[in-house]
Amino acid sequence: MNASTRAARRTAANRAGLVGFALTAILGILWAFASPILSAPDENAHAMKAIAQAHGQLVGEEVEGVMHLVVRLPDEFRYDPALLCYAGDENRSADCGAELGGERGQDWFNTWTGAYNPVYYALVGWPSLLLGGDAGLIAMRVVSALIGALFVGAAFQSALASPRQRWMPLVLAFAALPLCVYLMGSVNPNGFEIAASVALWMALLRLLEAHDDDGSDVVFSTTWLWVVTTAAAAALVTARALGPLWLVVIVALAALTVGWRPVRRLFTTARSYIWIAVIAVFGLFSLGWTLLGGSLSSQANEGDAPLVGAGFLEGAVYMLRLTDELLQQSIGEFGWLDAVLPGWSLWAVAAVVAAIVFLAVGSADRRAAVVIAVAVAACVLVPVLVQSRSVAQTGIIWQGRYGLFLYLGALILVGWLLSSPYAERVAWMSVRYTWLGAVMLSAFGAYAFLFVMYRYVVGLDDRITEMVLAPEWQPPGGWMLLVGLYSLASAAFAVFVGRLGAIAARPADASA
Repeated sequence: MNASTRAARRTAANRAGLVGFALTAILGILWAFASPILSAPDENAHAMKAIAQAHGQLVGEEVEGVMHLVVRLPDEFRYDPALLCYAGDENRSADCGAELGGERGQDWFNTWTGAYNPVYYALVGWPSLLLGGDAGLIAMRVVSALIGALFVGAAFQSALASPRQRWMPLVLAFAALPLCVYLMGSVNPNGFEIAASVALWMALLRLLEAHDDDGSDVVFSTTWLWVVTTAAAAALVTARALGPLWLVVIVALAALTVGWRPVRRLFTTARSYIWIAVIAVFGLFSLGWTLLGGSLSSQANEGDAPLVGAGFLEGAVYMLRLTDELLQQSIGEFGWLDAVLPGWSLWAVAAVVAAIVFLAVGSADRRAAVVIAVAVAACVLVPVLVQSRSVAQTGIIWQGRYGLFLYLGALILVGWLLSSPYAERVAWMSVRYTWLGAVMLSAFGAYAFLFVMYRYVVGLDDRITEMVLAPEWQPPGGWMLLVGLYSLASAAFAVFVGRLGAIAARPADASA
């Protein structure tokens, strides 16, 4: 690759990162405005923790007779349980909800996140110092969406950093699935975790590739790739208590994918240990906070969740039977699991995934086939093993969204393998598949946004036409405006991914 081509490809990669950031941010911000206050999963616990922390209370306090730690709230964020009067009832609109900071609210909240790692909450909680009530929460959501979009943008930038990129735009399009950007646009570290993991998967693969024999074709320096990898890893390990374990899983699967040689070279390069040390500091901080701060799950009572007190084997069998349901949850269940997309709509996503995996398996050599099998097995077994290990204490509390970091990572690994020379015989299909897949995923996203609006505006027991004729609840700006903007943003994202697929398919020596 000559200097001019290298510079052109670096420019194309930077442009992909910027546009990817902008479009992902728009999608997440639209969810931030569209979702009723505290309607995202566990958002009441996370938001109250972030608000209290921003106002000086790092960890909640124990109060006799009250389950979970208690955090104190300023008057402008007084919490009224009626805020979630519609949660769990898909036929009830969000119109019954109270106002955050209303006079009837209480100035405290007992949150099970009171002792959680403070990093995410510090990043998103500061707008509560400037704005109060519903506006303050929406501002926190917007900040969360922007942070998530930064990581997704970095993933798109890394995706075009090498000639080995043909299928990467399509697999990264899954990072903008509606549930992913919905979680990024809420006050919940789950979205932060998903976005950071996507950036980590992509940057780590490129970093390892840069240490291989043909690594000179990677258009970014190893220093920049280390910056992205370190930032994403630091975010991931501090997002939730299991973050350090997720980092180990990602590094192990990425190393298996690229092979031993680049891994050995990375670990025999002296300056690598500077960055590894930084990641280790964040990892040790996370582990120390979890072990000393008490943010591991406490003992649940029978009835709080299925199988409280059960053994490992019983939990494993139960989780294996849930695999199909968890996969569906990771695509189509919003809110407090009370905005569930129709099963038929999920086939759009399933068809794109199946096509990618089919092409990868059909063209794989022996080693690639092993990697694909291990990645798929990890998607099933990691949730089973993790949940079964704690089932006696917590019961079955795993939800499909917790596995998104792994599901998206497996698709990135498959795309990386498909973009390698061994899959050259299916390379001619990449551009048309990328366009088709991007359109299907974006259409699904627009439908999901409309459906969730339908659930909250009138409830699912009313005809959808009632959204127009007799809406009971409206988000800021009105649901019609937000649905229209989201549809336009989804279409723009499809065009972005399709055009990026065409750029990625150009020969290595072609100008971008």
